[in-house]
Amino acid sequence: MIYSTSQLDALMDSGAGLDGFGPFSDHKFIALDLPSCDADQSEFVAQLPCPVIGIGKGPLAQGCDAVFPDLEQAQSTLRNIERWPMAASVLVQQLRLVERLDSARALVAESFAYATLQAGAEFKAWHSQHSASSPSAQRPNPPLDTKRAGDRLTLTLNDPANHNEIGVEMRDALCEALDLAVADPSIERVEISAEGRTFSSGGAVGEFGSVSDPATAHSIRSVRLPATRLAKLAERLHIEVNGAAIGAGAEIAAFAAHVTATPQAWFQLPELKYGLIPGAGGTVSLSRKIGRQRTCELALSMKRLSAQMALDWGLVDEIVS
Repeated sequence: MIYSTSQLDALMDSGAGLDGFGPFSDHKFIALDLPSCDADQSEFVAQLPCPVIGIGKGPLAQGCDAVFPDLEQAQSTLRNIERWPMAASVLVQQLRLVERLDSARALVAESFAYATLQAGAEFKAWHSQHSASSPSAQRPNPPLDTKRAGDRLTLTLNDPANHNEIGVEMRDALCEALDLAVADPSIERVEISAEGRTFSSGGAVGEFGSVSDPATAHSIRSVRLPATRLAKLAERLHIEVNGAAIGAGAEIAAFAAHVTATPQAWFQLPELKYGLIPGAGGTVSLSRKIGRQRTCELALSMKRLSAQMALDWGLVDEIVS
């Protein structure tokens, strides 16, 4: 059902409480016919604990979590919300919160949200079916190639056999190298690129849920998350995306002040299908780079964003051969 002004007014007048919306209700999302909705309904929709999806154009568009030109283009996203309503609800609440926090605090909030979902039914259902995933290929040593030349620090993700996934070893190597740049202001430029055909396939799926409990996982992220370093280095950070940038790959790239991509590059946030949200800093980096609504659309739709579309959206600053 798509709500018009009169239908939304009726819903507001019915005294429906917040418990009438969200994962355990009949309203796992609310879709609004924007041309017929009034801006004075923004306070009501802003507090809803579920995705608010706008269809078309209208004064209430700014209060929506994502906006689509028509219902047809929104349908696959609405189906995703129906399938993973808990993760979708947490995602939109996190993205709304990010707008009110500085990057450091927003990253802490993301980690709390991610940890919450790791204890949820949607992630547990996925994990129970995929806990015996195939092992990764033999990793190089080290998985990250680090070079310093004058005022430039060059980091190359060097695990192409595993699509440069961000496992524990890659994460720790990134943290160590980025800590050097944070501590040394004479490093004026930090460049990150990747070997192989994939920039990064994101977090090592085989490691998902491997920590004993979500609280411990949050504590580890608090001190060993590359995103906290990337946020501090954003103005000095230049990233070259040479292929797929999936999950953490896209999230890391979005921190950079300047992002280049090859024509074959593409970006995707697939975390919803795990019952999760972006957890490598993406709710912060992407929403700062392309805005809350487009970040939400990317995460809820799980669609692939081509290099050209990423350029149009502002995620990529330049396409290079």
